[in-house]
Amino acid sequence: MRRAPVIRTTETLSPKELYDVVCAAASQDPVPVQQATTRLKELLELPGAFDVLHEIAAQKIVALQVRQQSIIQFKNAALSRWRSRRYLNDAQRIHIRTRCLSLLDEADETIAQCNEIIIAKIARHDFPSGWPTLISQLMGVINSNMESRYVRGEAGSELPLRRSLEILNAILKEFTSIKLPGGVKITGQLVEELRSVLLAHYSLISTSFPSSLNPSTIALPRSAEDLLFAHLVLKCVFREFFHYSATRLQALSELRINLVLALQAVPANEVARRSAELLARHVTLFGRFFQRIQRLSSSRFVTLPVCGDLVLYYWSKVVQAANGPQEYIRDSPDAVFPVRFLVQAMVLFKDSLAQWAPVRKDGTENDRVLSKSFVEDAVRLLVTRYIPLKPSDLEDWMADPEEWVRTEEQDNEQWIFELRACGERVLVSLANQYRQYVTPLLEATFKQVVGQYSIDLAGILQKEALYCAIGRCAPRLKEVIPFNEWLSRTLLAEARETNANYPILKRRIAWLIGKWISDMCSPANDPNIWTVLVHLLQDRGPGTDVVVRLTAAMALRECVDTIEFNENVFAPFLSTAVNELVLLMAEMDSVDSKRQVANSLNAVIERVGTRIIPLIPNVAEPIPQLWTAAEGDWLMKASLLVTSAKEHSQSLHVLVVALVRESFMPGAAVQLDEDAFVLWQSALRNATTIESVSGGPGLIDLFPLVVSLLSQNLDLLGSIGSIIESYYLLNAPRVLQLYAVDLFRAYVTAIGQAPPINIKDMITSLSVLFQVAPSSLWGEALHVSSLFALAIKALSDDKDSTTILTEYVYFFARIAMADKRVFLQLMSATAMAQNVPEPTLWEALLNQWWTRFDNMSEPRHRKLAAMGIADLVSTGRPEVLNRLSSDVCNLWMDVFGEIREAREIASIEDSSGLTLYWDRPLTTFYPQSEGTPEFARCKALYDNDPVRTAQLRTYVGARIQEAEMACGGGATFQSLYLEKADPLLLKQIQAELGKRP
Repeated sequence: MRRAPVIRTTETLSPKELYDVVCAAASQDPVPVQQATTRLKELLELPGAFDVLHEIAAQKIVALQVRQQSIIQFKNAALSRWRSRRYLNDAQRIHIRTRCLSLLDEADETIAQCNEIIIAKIARHDFPSGWPTLISQLMGVINSNMESRYVRGEAGSELPLRRSLEILNAILKEFTSIKLPGGVKITGQLVEELRSVLLAHYSLISTSFPSSLNPSTIALPRSAEDLLFAHLVLKCVFREFFHYSATRLQALSELRINLVLALQAVPANEVARRSAELLARHVTLFGRFFQRIQRLSSSRFVTLPVCGDLVLYYWSKVVQAANGPQEYIRDSPDAVFPVRFLVQAMVLFKDSLAQWAPVRKDGTENDRVLSKSFVEDAVRLLVTRYIPLKPSDLEDWMADPEEWVRTEEQDNEQWIFELRACGERVLVSLANQYRQYVTPLLEATFKQVVGQYSIDLAGILQKEALYCAIGRCAPRLKEVIPFNEWLSRTLLAEARETNANYPILKRRIAWLIGKWISDMCSPANDPNIWTVLVHLLQDRGPGTDVVVRLTAAMALRECVDTIEFNENVFAPFLSTAVNELVLLMAEMDSVDSKRQVANSLNAVIERVGTRIIPLIPNVAEPIPQLWTAAEGDWLMKASLLVTSAKEHSQSLHVLVVALVRESFMPGAAVQLDEDAFVLWQSALRNATTIESVSGGPGLIDLFPLVVSLLSQNLDLLGSIGSIIESYYLLNAPRVLQLYAVDLFRAYVTAIGQAPPINIKDMITSLSVLFQVAPSSLWGEALHVSSLFALAIKALSDDKDSTTILTEYVYFFARIAMADKRVFLQLMSATAMAQNVPEPTLWEALLNQWWTRFDNMSEPRHRKLAAMGIADLVSTGRPEVLNRLSSDVCNLWMDVFGEIREAREIASIEDSSGLTLYWDRPLTTFYPQSEGTPEFARCKALYDNDPVRTAQLRTYVGARIQEAEMACGGGATFQSLYLEKADPLLLKQIQAELGKRP
């Protein structure tokens, strides 16, 4: 019968209930487990629960599964609330810290690992202020057990020593992740305090390895324990002893190689294999240490003591491995030369080459350089031994061609893990740093091999490796390799070869052409480029396969997506290329491969412009089926969206509507919304109507979606605003007829919570709307939706930024210019709805109008403000006319002066007449729509804007006449509003208005 542990009682929690619940949660019966889980969550919210939970875990008389359940629950729940006084008081924290250190001899791995995490996380919060003795207590355990094991030779110290070292590692790892100055300082103090002690411990453990590690002893548990302790100690201090570790690495590496060779001759038990694995990991840890230092500063790295010897030792292992039996190199810790070790060696060598270049970056000569023979031997070694495809590569190719291509194309990710890819990067570095040696060598090899016809597998593999080397070093070889001649005389013939081994070479030819052209070593204006690639893309006869076709598709994208792409040269191949890409996309099994082909198709469509029009049905037809097949692969669906987002897509509107709707369904929106906006925006910019064309859905049917997004999706308001503005430019009256009130209510919601930049854009879009739609469609909706009231309140409150308040003035100016009577109705209705005297609203509006005029930096905006206030003057509202003789006239005079200055400048620079000196090219206002039908709509809006077309003197003069009529005649107008005006100001205004336009 299980005996309950002795547990301290608390005032707010029943320790016995908590213990019983944990026992139930640890049982194998799912019914009590489910009930206990719910109750446990409730109990853990009570003060003191974490202390009791940890005490259960620490008592070894409790059943193991209950202890495990307790410490796991503590780790998951308590650490994030460690500092909360609601759950723990100071005394309870002390109890928990004490119990943590009592588990240093814990035998159960689950409990020990959880305890390791718990101590490290608590240390991050509490050390050194709240737990000052932590490190000294840990080091006391480590030191005493090191002495017991390695000085006195006593047994029984293995477990506490291992646990203490693992915990120390976890603490140091936790502190090294802290970026704040306080954490960095503590880390530095710890390293300084522990360095010499731990280094002495490592020396004590590792110096015995040459004598204690041999084929007869490596199978002993003691050997495995010693290797583990050395590894753990080294992890604590490996940053601090470069010189020591550089020499130690070479000794341990040679010892490991000899041990593995010796073990191959005798059967190895599990302990021996484990020891060999630990030794391999130990040697690899040295490499990680060196790489870390090198990444911090490669220039300082090569100046460290014995660094040159270290890097050349690593390279000697690369040479030794290449010259040994092929089976010595495997991706396994028990290999003579593990792949990870050799990759580390290559990376260290590659990243040191820049510091050994004959000429430094500053132009000075370097006295530490590699000899010509060394460089040439390294290049030959890489091209003949490491870059050629291995039998395992060919097996993977045949087993899963599409996956093989995907792996090969992960250039920026995989090269630090694979020998062949890493060898290619080393070759590129050698070519960059020792061009005077590498370029002539590769040129001579090319001339020797290029004319040879290879039919056997070995010859084809070697030629493929050379082609790979040429492609990788293309920028260094473009002056010595006659690419066009090579293409026409050799590559074209090899691309048509039907030999069963030639897919290996054909795939590399496609890759090489794409690399050469994308690196701008030759322009894509040779028809033979397209002849080869399109042939490889469409060929399904002997001597080719899906790898060749897929690589050709990706190479096609590389070639068309270049600055020097000539669509006229490509035109004869366009139809075949597009049709074959569509066919290949359907043939691919994996979604990733389909996406790669779709990206190539996107590039072709984008670069050929209107030439794609006859092929649009071919491209669009398979998209719905491919969309369905892609299921949850959002990247693939994004590619299909972009494929559809092309010019002349009127016939694709049904497809666009379906894809956009699907993209914003729950689950898909997070992944696809941005790409869906690209499609949606492209369709709108290239459309001539938003209505249905062929009886199916039209773009107008998507407008409710954008209204919903406007009020709900704050993250993409920029894209949403662009979409809405495109709708306005296409057919604002139709949009307002159907959705005016809902649209303006969405604006109100969005403006209430959006950041300032988005608010500005939204107000700007409304100013566009007032220009392209009649007031009869938006006037009433502005009031019903409270959008007009929101804008007035913003001016009254005066809490928004200057930019926003100024934008609101433009908003009101556009309304006044569009329909001043509607403006008056909106002011009156808003005052009534808000129960505010109407003059109060006018006062707030006019105050901001005058104040924000000084914030208007662009003359076109200042003219807009002048014209808008002129329209308000024409209404005869006394609130406006009372300011006529002061604020309004001064505002007009400022703008008149700017226009007069512009006229004077124009008369000097150009006798043709007045220049609107604030005019900027239309492309600066609508840069994204250039080259689309929307740009013409933007131009029409721009060209017909009264702010650009109307003479301000004429405009103001007409509005003053309207004001006189509204006041009952000129005499009344004069006596009421101009009698007290500054005579000089009136004279200036009259002079301006009396001038001829």
